[in-house]
Amino acid sequence: MTGQPDAAIAQAFRDEWGSVVATLIRVTGDWDLAEECAQDAFALAVRTWPRDGVPERPGAWLTTAARNRAVDRLRRAAVGAGKLREAALLAVPDEPGTVHSGDGSVEDDRLRLIFTCCHPALAFEAQVALALRTLVGLSTAEIARAFLVSESTMSQRLVRVKRKIRAAGIPYRVPPAPLLPERTAAVLGVLYLLFNEGYSASEGDDLQRPGLAAEAIRLARLLHSLLPDEPEAAGLLALLLLQHACGSTRNGPDGKLIPLDEQDRSRWDTAAIAEGTALLESTLRRRSPGPYQVEAAIAACHATAARAEDTDWAQIAALYLELARFRPGPVVELNRAVAVGMAFGPAAGLALAERLADDLAGYHLFPATRADFLRRLGRTEEARAAYAEALALARTGAERGYLRRRLSEISSPEVSVSAPAVRREGEPTPEGQP
Repeated sequence: MTGQPDAAIAQAFRDEWGSVVATLIRVTGDWDLAEECAQDAFALAVRTWPRDGVPERPGAWLTTAARNRAVDRLRRAAVGAGKLREAALLAVPDEPGTVHSGDGSVEDDRLRLIFTCCHPALAFEAQVALALRTLVGLSTAEIARAFLVSESTMSQRLVRVKRKIRAAGIPYRVPPAPLLPERTAAVLGVLYLLFNEGYSASEGDDLQRPGLAAEAIRLARLLHSLLPDEPEAAGLLALLLLQHACGSTRNGPDGKLIPLDEQDRSRWDTAAIAEGTALLESTLRRRSPGPYQVEAAIAACHATAARAEDTDWAQIAALYLELARFRPGPVVELNRAVAVGMAFGPAAGLALAERLADDLAGYHLFPATRADFLRRLGRTEEARAAYAEALALARTGAERGYLRRRLSEISSPEVSVSAPAVRREGEPTPEGQP
């Protein structure tokens, strides 16, 4: 038994929720029952871990507890021999996680869940919302905020999509090879969002959820092994490797956000950078470009720069222009404005950013970006107002802390030329779409 109970339970929820739910869906076939029993397992952990200690394998403990709860629920609700047989089968334990099938292929509970969420019979918005709920464990209220709808509206959508899965008899599986292409784009998008929630949490005091990001990389590897000839699967894996390699230096021991130009690059994971770069170069030689490959190229520009001043911002600006062909949208344009501002001066960047005011109203990184440009141009009062606007909109403690520090430094005679803390390549758009 190891660890502090409260911290261990919080960490287990971040790292294990999706795995527990995915396993319960596989063995019960009931999405609502799986979520409810997973919640019961975590409630049991809250009651017992402070008394008994934290298990050596929290995920296995939680899965067993959730399974036992499901057995009890099914037995109480049993009607006839069929339900009793279902409960008996559920009571037989198996090892959650990756399963090697008889034909040598690899299946995985979370990967099965992603493919089920991404069935073509479901609308893209429903796919993403269901994946965020079941895989990431976001609350209905958090998902509703991401989609800019009310909590009751999102709750109804989630109920409808689960009902549609049951009514349509959508199988819980990784589909056979001929059916993979029709789901590939959606699966890539869900993995992208899963990683993003780990790389840059949407809510709370923590900037990152490293366990979730690592799980997204593991699943991206599995997907790449399933689709070795799909360039965008390779491009996504390269992107995640390059992003994650630099992630550990984004905040200090006290949780403070550290700007890219101030990070200790000696702590970056050089093996992951080398793997991601090699995978990207190999994929680009196929001459079948796509948005994940372009984003991986942007990430490579950052990851391979030995010093902040070595960053090829002009190349990054050009890559964002290319990315806009595949994924047009205001966040891509905002990132391009940052790159232009770093390559050609803050006035040029500000001119591009100002065009996005209407499209990015309410998005905290828009006023944060404007504030940095204004600060660098010496327009102190305007910069202060923009930082205050961004601070009022920011949702994570780390981002709020960063913006407060910028506000306190605004009167300093020394003007930094660090890049604004906009969402970097590989992070989701405000609409929650990949």
